[in-house]
Amino acid sequence: MPRAQSSPAVADSAAAVEPLPSTYEAAVQELEALLARLESGQMPLDDLLGAYQRASALLAYCRSRLEAVEQQIRVVDGQQTRPWEPGA
Repeated sequence: MPRAQSSPAVADSAAAVEPLPSTYEAAVQELEALLARLESGQMPLDDLLGAYQRASALLAYCRSRLEAVEQQIRVVDGQQTRPWEPGA
């Protein structure tokens, strides 16, 4: 009985399961590199969905880390939020 070949969608979803970076900075660096590849127009069509899924996962990770830090700052500031002032 012949084996069924995996479709590009299956391969793409496997790429999206790749573990996230351990730091915010590493995630941003990977996201920037991935976006450059996506925007270049040189990525094969079969790789686009997987790259988009990875970028989406990295973006969600970065947002969650920023929200966690913001929450910690609120605790340190006694639950008072203040507008960010550059250079302050």
